[in-house]
Amino acid sequence: MKGFVFDLDGVLADTAKYHYIAWKELAAEIGITIDEVFNEQLKGISRQESLERILEHGGKLGEFSEEVLAELAEKKNQQYVELLEELTPEDALPGVREFLAEARELNIPCTVASASKNAPFILDKLALSDQFVGIVDPASLTKGKPDPEIFIKAAELMKLQPSEVIGFEDAQAGIDGIKACGMYAVGIGESEQLIGADRLINDLSEITIEELICL
Repeated sequence: MKGFVFDLDGVLADTAKYHYIAWKELAAEIGITIDEVFNEQLKGISRQESLERILEHGGKLGEFSEEVLAELAEKKNQQYVELLEELTPEDALPGVREFLAEARELNIPCTVASASKNAPFILDKLALSDQFVGIVDPASLTKGKPDPEIFIKAAELMKLQPSEVIGFEDAQAGIDGIKACGMYAVGIGESEQLIGADRLINDLSEITIEELICL
């Protein structure tokens, strides 16, 4: 194993809560109620697909023009970015800063594979940008998770084959994408929500790079 690829939300920082707040407010504006259980379906997928799932959940799929859908998605993003202003370096999840620092000392490259177009902004707020050799641009993708494209591109940024990379994810769509391209998958979160992960942990403080290298 020669490189690591990380999802962002729920793996490096708990920004999922801000997504939920922003989606909940937008959904309420158009007469749809969502809760935290439903919100689990939105983890790891794009903004547009998340909006479609919310509309389907509320029985309103097909009621809005493409122009209005774009406006709704942008409105949600603006609210989300405003919430992200509250982020500080202390909001990195347990073990993240130490894990990335050790990887850098060992010259193990790391990349970020997130559906979020705000990933560079979030990493800056967390003071983690310099720990990564690259971030996959969601705009460059033809398909979102669970398609493996984003993870394949993350490996390419490190000049590695997917089989040489370990992926870290907290969403089922991400685990599916990691496994589809032949990477080893470390799931972060509840086991019943992460089917197919090769290893399950609660956060990065529970695993060492030495363990991973031995894989």
